[in-house]
Amino acid sequence: MINFGRVITAMVTPFNDQGKIDWDQTASLIDYLVEEQQSDSLVVSGTTGESPTLTDEEKLELFAFAVKHVAGRCKIIAGTGSNDTAHSVNLTREAEKCGVDGILLVAPYYNKPNQEGLFRHFEAIAAVTSLPIILYNVPSRTVVSLSVETTLRLAKIPNIVATKECAPLDQIAAIVSQAPEHFRVYSGDDASALPAMAVGAYGVISVASHIAGRSIKEMVVQFFNGRVDEASRLHRELLPLFKVLFECPNPVAVKYALNETGHPVGSVRLPLVPPNEQEALRIRSFL
Repeated sequence: MINFGRVITAMVTPFNDQGKIDWDQTASLIDYLVEEQQSDSLVVSGTTGESPTLTDEEKLELFAFAVKHVAGRCKIIAGTGSNDTAHSVNLTREAEKCGVDGILLVAPYYNKPNQEGLFRHFEAIAAVTSLPIILYNVPSRTVVSLSVETTLRLAKIPNIVATKECAPLDQIAAIVSQAPEHFRVYSGDDASALPAMAVGAYGVISVASHIAGRSIKEMVVQFFNGRVDEASRLHRELLPLFKVLFECPNPVAVKYALNETGHPVGSVRLPLVPPNEQEALRIRSFL
């Protein structure tokens, strides 16, 4: 089984002044995240990468570019989820041709399928690829939530290997307790990463790792080495940063923070807008 590691960064998509993908800055950002911030894997074209406003052509270009540029230094996970099963099936097939190492599939949003619909959606996509799949359960964005029971059903499908959970700790604990040994749970919320690991999560798929990846990696390492007090201290130090990065709709704050710290990733695409003056001042105060 592919090991995606314990700290995965959900990477932003750099744009130039015309709102197009900035390929030079994409290369620089990949180098920075892998070499300086110690990301084990990168999610490309996830929510943090502004997937709702990227065309399929842009996504496939990003997947191929990331695979080529990273050159085996870390794993590349392609965000191919949508609320249209047929669309996700086709995009997943094409992503596999780009050489990515895995797939991230968000729960279908807006059309509000029931649990059987959710199961069949993910089952259908898993059937068309040999790549390992990470589910993404984020009820605050999708309205629907994968239940523990549905997640466990999906975990029996051989190439569905993990879930990214933005769910209460009791749900994370229940999945960990009952899932097959190969199935891993990642926290999808930086602020809950350490508590999630305390109940059995394997690691975190992080946004804050753009800014504090080394410290997050150290927190995770300390926890799994049994130095829980040190991990807790690092978590408490990082918590204000985790909070401020989500006071604006993601990835507004983290893109602003990257720009302010010498990594010009550009602005966000509409309907997202840059932080207002007060928000920008607060973000800067934590950098």
